Formats: sequence, C-alpha cells, structure tokens
Amino acid sequence: MSTSSNLLVLDAQGWLAPNANVARRPSPNFNERPQDTAVSLLVIHNITLPPGQFGTPYIADLFLNQLDLTADPWFSNVEGLKVSAHFVIDRLGQITQFVSCDERAWHAGISSFDGREQCNDFSIGIELEGTDDVPFEDAQYERLATLTQCLRDRYPLTAATGHSDIAPGRKTDPGPHFDWLRFRTLAQWPETSGD
Repeated sequence: MSTSSNLLVLDAQGWLAPNANVARRPSPNFNERPQDTAVSLLVIHNITLPPGQFGTPYIADLFLNQLDLTADPWFSNVEGLKVSAHFVIDRLGQITQFVSCDERAWHAGISSFDGREQCNDFSIGIELEGTDDVPFEDAQYERLATLTQCLRDRYPLTAATGHSDIAPGRKTDPGPHFDWLRFRTLAQWPETSGD
C-alpha cells in the first residue's frame, strides 16, 4: 500500500504534487514542445557533479543556472551550459522536478530515436544520481518505477531508452550498471523497450 509520501500525482500543468519525497525547483532551461507532439519516449540518464561525487547541491545548481564555477575546477567544463531534465532521482530516492512534463526540457541534445531527430521534442528526461561505474540504489529503482507508472498514466509513452541509445558515441549513460530488466519488471514495462 502506498503512503502519501510515496504517491505520485501529476497536476494539470504536468508537475508532480510536492510531498516528503518530491521537490519542485523550476528551471529556466526549457521551452515549448512543437505543437501537436505526443510525449512518447522516456530517456534515462545518469549524472553527478563533480563527476563521481554524490549528495552535492551542484546538479540542481546546474539546472537552475546557479552553479558556482569556483566550487570545483571541473566546473569549467560546463561553463555557460544551459541544460535541464524533467526529473532527478537522488541516491536516497528523492525526486526533484525541474521542468513540467508538458514542456521541453533540455536533456537529450543532438539525438535520434527510431528515425526521429531531436528527442527533446517528444521525450521526458529522468536523471539518476550516479555514474557509469557504480550500481544504482534500490530506492532509485523503486522511485523510477513509481514515477514511470505515473507518467504512463498521463502520456502515451511507448518506449524507454538510455541517453547512450539516442546519442551513441557521444553519451554513455545510464551505463552498464543500469539494470533494464529490473526497471522493466518494477515499472511493469514491456520488455521490447529499453536496452
């Protein structure tokens, strides 16, 4: 039985209702989807800032254009970058939403899926706090599955894939430690989608 803190509900504007495990931090890095575009693709990513460090505030800072470039030498690599995802799920399973699902987040970059270019136009991007080299946490899989089910109730999602699959050679996430079978089982997602 879901508790109120685990229940995920999207409002009419494409935002999750905030609760104990959901935060809302609107990013300026979004725009409108092309008119009459169905949201049909879920893209799973991983991210840490600085690379390999968990539990920092810097992912949110990046998505909010508030990253202090002097906080770490590596941050010079992302100076001027304007990016966002719809959601980030941290190592404890906390979900932060940065962009309404009805809007176009800037997560995929140059990308193609099933012959369609510009995946940002028709996808929802979910970042898992993690790296290609470290397994993800149980709480992340559980929250990802719950979030996916919530999104499928609203949007005609027909496929789930990794950033590496829509930008091969350019991106490697969510990486070899992401367990697609586990995700599909928990999310009750057909086996034909994903990696």
